[in-house]
Parts: sequence; C-alpha cells; structure tokens
Amino acid sequence: MDPLESGMRYSPRCPDDWDTSVQFLPASDSKALEKKGSVRKGVFVALAVFLLAVCVMIGVLVWHFRYRHATKTKLIYSGSMRISNQPFLDNYENSESQDFKDLAEKVLQHLSAVYSKSSQLSPYYVNSKVQAFSEGDSQSVITYYLSEFFMPSEQKSAMDKAMANMTQQGRLLRRPNNPSFYVDDIVSGAVDSRMLRSSLAVRQSFALHCQTGSAVTLQSPGFPNSPYSPNTYTEWLLRADPGHRVKLQFDTFNLENDCGKDFIRVYDSLVALEQKIMAEKCGVYPPNEPLSFVSSGNVMLLTLVTNEEKNFPGFRARVTQIPQKIECGGTLTGLKGTFTSPDFPSYYPPLLRCVWNIQVPTGKYVKVQFKKFLMSEPGQNINVCRKDYVQVNTTKLCGERSPSTVVSVKSNKMEVIFDSDMSYVDRGFSAEFQAYEPSDPCPEKFQCRNDMCINPALKCDGWNDCGDNSDEKNCVECGETQIKCKNGFCKPKFWQCDGVDDCGDMSDEESCGQCKSKAEFLCNNTKCIPENKKCNGYDDCGDGSDEKGCTRVVACTDTSYKCKNSQCISKANPECDGEKDCDDGSDEVDCECGVRPYKSSRIVGGQAAVEGEWPWQVSLHIKNVGHVCGASVINNRWLVTAAHCVQDDKEIKYSQPQHWEAYLGLHIQGKITDKTAKRNLKRIIPHPYYNEYTYDNDIALMELDSPVTLTQSIWPICLPSETHEFEVGSSVWITGWGATREGGSSATTLQKAEVRIINQTVCNQLMSNQITSRMLCAGVLSGGVDACQGDSGGPMSAYGANRRLFLAGVVSWGDGCARRDKPGIYTRVTKFRSWIKEKSGV
Repeated sequence: MDPLESGMRYSPRCPDDWDTSVQFLPASDSKALEKKGSVRKGVFVALAVFLLAVCVMIGVLVWHFRYRHATKTKLIYSGSMRISNQPFLDNYENSESQDFKDLAEKVLQHLSAVYSKSSQLSPYYVNSKVQAFSEGDSQSVITYYLSEFFMPSEQKSAMDKAMANMTQQGRLLRRPNNPSFYVDDIVSGAVDSRMLRSSLAVRQSFALHCQTGSAVTLQSPGFPNSPYSPNTYTEWLLRADPGHRVKLQFDTFNLENDCGKDFIRVYDSLVALEQKIMAEKCGVYPPNEPLSFVSSGNVMLLTLVTNEEKNFPGFRARVTQIPQKIECGGTLTGLKGTFTSPDFPSYYPPLLRCVWNIQVPTGKYVKVQFKKFLMSEPGQNINVCRKDYVQVNTTKLCGERSPSTVVSVKSNKMEVIFDSDMSYVDRGFSAEFQAYEPSDPCPEKFQCRNDMCINPALKCDGWNDCGDNSDEKNCVECGETQIKCKNGFCKPKFWQCDGVDDCGDMSDEESCGQCKSKAEFLCNNTKCIPENKKCNGYDDCGDGSDEKGCTRVVACTDTSYKCKNSQCISKANPECDGEKDCDDGSDEVDCECGVRPYKSSRIVGGQAAVEGEWPWQVSLHIKNVGHVCGASVINNRWLVTAAHCVQDDKEIKYSQPQHWEAYLGLHIQGKITDKTAKRNLKRIIPHPYYNEYTYDNDIALMELDSPVTLTQSIWPICLPSETHEFEVGSSVWITGWGATREGGSSATTLQKAEVRIINQTVCNQLMSNQITSRMLCAGVLSGGVDACQGDSGGPMSAYGANRRLFLAGVVSWGDGCARRDKPGIYTRVTKFRSWIKEKSGV
C-alpha cells in the first residue's frame, strides 16, 4: 500500500482579497511632484504596506499555531471479519487465484463503502488490501485485511475511536444491495508502529500449510549459516486443516535481548491484529525450556522484525497440526491428585475454558495448592482478573503467584475453572488437590493461615515458610542467632545492618552507626565527617565511601578507579556500565563478559538451573573419581577456583595439574553434550599466602592445556576492578553441584541460589571474629535446608551496571549456604585483582 504523496496544503488569504503582489512605479522627477499629492500617495502606500504586513502576519500565525504541528502520518489498521453465507473454497488459500481476487474485490468495495460513511474516516482513507481468507464455521469465510490512512497526527485518537465504533457496530455494516454479503464478528485495531518503521527496507511473506503426521520447519532468514538481516519484516502465514489447530514450537531461539529492537510476535490470526496477539518474545530461550504456542483455530501468524544493529543467529521452529479438541478439565476423585493447564509448561491456547470438578470422600474437606502459577499479561489486574484467570469456587486468581498459594473449601467438593481470552497467553499452572480432616487439617504439622502445612520446627525461625508470614507472627522468644524485631518477628541476625528492612519496622537497621548531626555524613566504616567534605576529592572517611558516586576526576587513592592512562575517577563501579567515564575509554574495554545467554526461568522446579544459564560455571574433576570442586571461566584459557581445592592430602596430589579434568559448559554430571568442552590442566597457581587453617587468601588460578572456543554455553564472567563495591544487602547468585542437603550427596544437575551480601561487622561477630578483609559473607534469601546449593571454588555472581555479572566471590568455607541460620564465607575477588592480572594477564 502506497501512502499519499502529500498532505493538505494551506494558503492563507488576506482580508478583502488584497493582492499580495502589488507593484509600485517610481516617479520620474520627485521634485516636480506636488507636496499634497505626495502626502496622499505616501499615505496610500503606507496603508497598503501595513495591510500587506498584517496579511502576511495573519498567515504566518495561522500556519504556526494551527498547521505547523499538524504533521501527517501513515496509519495502518488491521482487521478481520466473518462473511456469512459464503462457503470457503480451496482457491481462497491462493492469493493468485481468480476466486481469491473476486472475493477480495467484494471485501474492498465493502470496506470503501463503510469508510465513506464515516466523517472521521473518509477524509483520510487511502486504500485497503486483503491479506488472506480462512475457514469460518459452516458456510462462512473469515477475511483478514489491512487498511491505510494518511492523517494529521493529532487525529489518531479520534481514528482509533471511530474504528472501535465500527467494530462494535459490525452487524450494521452489511450491504443492503447484496444480501449474500453479510459480515459480522469484526475486529480491528492499529498495527504496532514498530512493524511500520520506515527503516524496514525488506518485507517478505511466506505461507505454510500443515498436514497430519508431518511437520513443517521454518527458520529466520539465513539460519543457521548466518545471522538474520537488519531492517527486515518477515511474516509466516501458518495454516492447518479444518478441525485442527496450529502448533508452533521453537527448538532454537536467539534474538537480541531488547524487544524494542528485534522481536517476534505470534498472532491467533492471519494478520497482525493486536486484539489477537498471543505473545511477543526476544532474547534467548534454552532448549530445555522451548517456546511453544497453540492456536485457537486453524490459523496462526508469526512475524519477525529486526533493526539495523546487532544481528543474532535467529530461530528455527517446527509447525504441526493437532486435533481441535483439547483434553482438559474433568472429574478428579480420591484423597489427593494433580492437574495442570493445557500443555503446561508450554503456553496454553487462547479462547479456552476448562472445568475440573474435584470430589474427595464424604466427611473430608478439600484444598488445592498451586505449585506453579504463571498467568500474566499486559493490562491484567491481579486483584480483579478480567482476562485470563483460574477460579476456585468463588475465588479468582491471575498474574504470577507463589508456590504457597492455597485455596480451601469447607466441603468435599470443589470446582476449578481455567479461562483464557483471545489475547496474550502464558505458561499456566500446575496444582495439587488434597483431602483433609476438618478437625485436624495438618496432622503433626503447623497450619498456616492460608491452610498450608509446614514442619513445626519452622515456626518462628525467621523465615517466611508459609508465604503469608503466619508462621512468624506472635513469636514469644527468638533464638541466639536471630534479631528480635519490635513488631514481634524473629529474623536472622546476619540480615542486621544491611540496609534492608527485613523486620518491616526498620528495627533490624537501628543502632547500626549514626551521626549526631544531620549535617554529617556517615561513612561505611561508621566514621562521621562534615557533609561538605563529601565528594571533595579527598578520602576523608578513610575507606573512600565519601568519594563514591561523585563521577569526576580525582587524585588517585586506593579507593578510586584508575584508568589505563593513569587518570583516576571517583565514580563507583564504572567498568563495563555502558558509559565512557575515562577519557581513554579504558573503563569500557574488554566488556564482552558476564552476559548470560538465557533468561532466568520462571518454571524450572526447585533451584535447578536452566541449561546454559551460567556459562562461566566449571566442574573440576579428579580423573577416575568425579566432581570435586567448581571454578569460573575468566577467558578462553584461565579459570578461577579456591586454593583449598588444590591442597594435597595423603591420597591425592591435588596441586598437580595432571590429576584434573575441567568440564566447561556442563549442566548434568555425567552427561556430555556437544555444548560441553573437556580440558586438561597445564598448571595450577594457588595464592602464595593461602592459610589452610583460616582459609584466608583462598583463591587459585588454573590454566587450561589448550584454549576453548567461547560459545553461548561457555562464556567468561567479568572480573571486578580493585575498587568495585558490592553493596551490603544486595542480591547475588551462587551456583554449583554441591550437596542438596547437609550431609547429602552432590547434585546431579547444576543448582543455583540467590543469596544476600551480609554486613562485614555483623558477620564477624557471628563467625567468632574469623572474618578477614579478604572475605565476603552472604546468606540465603529464600531459606530452607535445600535453598542454596554452593560448591567450593564456584562463583558468586553479582549484577553490575548494564546487567553484566561480575565475579564477586569464590565459594570458600563455613556453612556455605546449605544451612539457613548461618552465612557462607566467600573469597573477596576485588582484593586479588592485581594478582590475577599479574599471573594470568586477564
């Protein structure tokens, strides 16, 4: 569709139709003119000039205030409507067939007639195009079309309203002179502006039709041999046979992480219709968490939009057709059982309704706990749930819910309804129902207010095990390792003075060091200095905290960041934050690190990591023995681990490189894939001042015998500068194959856990004054014996600016994070940055 070549033009007119091109002839002898005549003529000329000036001024003002900003814009509206009394013909699938062209012409005539009757639409209407036809119900055809309008920008809201009115009055749009051409079920809306970018130089369309028993493969242009092209719009019109649904499943998906730049959109339609969008996706999704979508009918549209920057590998997907009937709902009986939304954990289809009738034995009550609940979409209000929802009797649930979500009824019967509307789908839910005795809902367990049942030992232990804090209320006494909050809660002592309000009344953050006057600045070391000494270029605190975040060139100190040109800046953590702070740009050099290819999964059970989620994680094996320690990739040749991992004992010389094997890109122990690289070691360099009794300086370097190829599954983590500061209370991640419980065996699958950095002074008190400045303390956020799976030598990964991950620590000693009432101790990597550079060159 070609837009109009030009918009409306305005030519201001002067009062009384004055001619703006008046020509004045000069007198041949000005001295011969009579004085009186000269005055009259002068007045006339002055009046003419004045009126001309007024005319021009009025025109300029009218143009400036009314038309200058009335820029024209092209708007494309997509739509679909059902044509009744019109059976679908096979030729309608072929846009080159005469049948397609004949019906398309009728549709275009109809749209033109409709738009011409609207005073808001007709002045700006350009043309329309029929995109496709598909089967409706018996004796009907669904048409998909695009309509172009060219209008002043400020008219867009009025246009949207006019289109909405046309949609609402769809049944009134039939053509009286053609009774067989009757339309209804009209849906229309503006096409996303990103799909209409003027920079999109290439537009291409493909059509695929599935057949039972076979799959059609589609892939982004150039995949897998080259990245997709920039500035392109590509669409795939996908069909299935009547009585079937289209299933689209991606086995590879790797796009730019910003959906404002490169993205795909999946529609439950054959045109880009916002009301029927199923999903918008970008970034990277792991193979064990594939994107999979199912249509409500027998059509689907997939679109890919790319911009001019950062082209990525793209995607490959399989398209199949499945029967229209989806098995969901039904009757569930017994004492307990499980049920899920259709196709969980893949995305459920739109326009679906399932009803489960649960019945447990007479005399018992029934409750349901949602282990996973993911039903979020734009525009959804979790307190009202007008879009996709689950209804348990009269209780509606939507959005994203925690595993502690429990709904119970005082009856042996329960009805659970799952309902999805026409737009935006999610992964759904998995649930478990259970019968319980009305008189004893939680035998030998503590009953939470939300009817969850937990171990009685978890009551008043400082952790929200119930999910609604009911196990932590009305606590009479707190343990020795806990804080007694003023509001009655008990919280772990290692959360004291970390800048986070854990109690809920800030009582865990009181008495953490205060200044007497508001005109003083509190340093991180609790020293107080005058406020006006902050950011003065001098380390008045003694720990540099008064010069952090000042972002300017300062005299070099131990706490300032030093550029390669020896310039020093006081900005906190400037390296790899996406901003050039050093004049020589050295703070943004070597920043291709710390990027995770896969987003954290919302659906992975427990604390198991997604395959490839932590690409710098290494498994260190002793030959013929198995996994012993973890390590981190810092470039294609070097690893960082703990020094205590390479200390000899009576049986094995751990300090000798020939005994070790390093597995990079490993996810499951014992399962080697094409993403895994195995290397022997060339040399091991433990820190010379490692103390095996105190675990001080617990760090070591390992050099591989040959470089590895860096891939999505094997990638280095960023090393922090010596002055990089990891704030107390901030969240970090630890990963490894360590024991899943105290005294238990090692995990088979790579584990992950979120922990929080602990105040150094508080940690030292908890650990009997064994903490040195080269150690970093952290404790678990979620709690539970199996909440955190650390592993000696493995990484503590911390987010920096620009969402890059830095190696904050190395798992060292203590209780790690396998015990929720004790912090784990990690080697503070910033203290060893110069040593790592000296020994490895990294």
